[in-house]
Amino acid sequence: MFSSLRIRNYRLFFTGQVVSNTGTWMQRIAQDWLVLSLTGSSAAVGFTTALQFLPMLLFGLYGGVLVDRLPKRPTLLATQTAMGLTGLALAFLTLTGHVQVWHVYVAAFAVGLATVVDNPARQSFVAEMVGPGQLQNAVSLNSANFQSARLVGPAVAGVLITGVGTGWAFLLNGLSFLAPIAGLLMMRSSEINQVERAPRAKGQLREGLRYVAGRPELMWPIILVGFIGTFGFNFPVWLSAYADDVFHAGAGAYSLFNTLMAVGSVAGALLAARRGTARLRVLIAAAVAFGVLEVVAALVPSYWLFALLMVPIGMAGLTVNVTANTAVQMGTDPAMRGRVMALFMMVFMGGTPLGAPVVGWITDAYGPRAGFAVGGVVSLLAAVTVGLALARVGGLRLSVRWNHGHPHVRFVPRSRELATAA
Repeated sequence: MFSSLRIRNYRLFFTGQVVSNTGTWMQRIAQDWLVLSLTGSSAAVGFTTALQFLPMLLFGLYGGVLVDRLPKRPTLLATQTAMGLTGLALAFLTLTGHVQVWHVYVAAFAVGLATVVDNPARQSFVAEMVGPGQLQNAVSLNSANFQSARLVGPAVAGVLITGVGTGWAFLLNGLSFLAPIAGLLMMRSSEINQVERAPRAKGQLREGLRYVAGRPELMWPIILVGFIGTFGFNFPVWLSAYADDVFHAGAGAYSLFNTLMAVGSVAGALLAARRGTARLRVLIAAAVAFGVLEVVAALVPSYWLFALLMVPIGMAGLTVNVTANTAVQMGTDPAMRGRVMALFMMVFMGGTPLGAPVVGWITDAYGPRAGFAVGGVVSLLAAVTVGLALARVGGLRLSVRWNHGHPHVRFVPRSRELATAA
């Protein structure tokens, strides 16, 4: 389960990310709550989320082109420093009492700009640190790392918000970036797997798009995470509205919801780390479960039942992300990985500027339950549609048999050769 941690460079990277990710989750909770406090609007929370992910939608593919050209470690040093300084600036404004909502909007957009390069660089750098043999394990542990931080970050943020204010959460986030910066500086260059960087040339963006379009095993998982990321992962909008408007429980409930979702996410990531391969059938099953669970959670009346449902929702959502991420990375040529992963992150995160305001408007106009249910229905329809498309591309057919009096439904290959490939 933890085999990739035997590699020193990845171990330094992993440790630094534990600290930084905790700070990042603290800032996310504090940022959402600050905007809700300043405006009283779920749509404003959605707009803040949209601003943070808008740069990925606008410039994500160009970020991937840059990452394929640049050395990954110096690039990450620059992006991590920029995000740390943004957190410190927001902390100063908040602690001095001068913060206004537009300051939060600018900070969210600035972090998004750094993320355009940081995300594909981090995704690609993992493969350079561990090599293809440990890639599945390292990607899964990265997700477990990020989600484990959700166990600590929201809890600490909830205590700080209710005790001393949001400014201290921003300050700790800014300081947390010292850990990954130190880890990057301590790495041994000789132990990094050298990948030939793409030379500067015209048409590299179109080349990346053509590469994905010609590979259905890459294109369809990217389409699926695009729909789920756009409409199914708007939890800052929904959970803050549930805590404030449905259950009237305040920041503590918002922190609890995020923490319980992180518990499920960590479990999903660790289970993914144990699997040797990323199977597309697991991706589709997890996406279907994710959509169904969101619809169920939208309908339950009980506070504690809603809170407990965050655990399986987190597990299913994380399984979708890790499985798709690993399948795409392992199926991509190293020289194209930056562009392909930039496209992956662009549709997963960059769709939020389109989905978050829509979901925020539905939540304000028709209530949090309607907003949550819409996200679940769209995710479910996307999972079924992409599952059928992948089955058709892979030469599979639907098999319905009775086994001991119970129906047994699954996709099976049409031929022996396709059975071997599947």
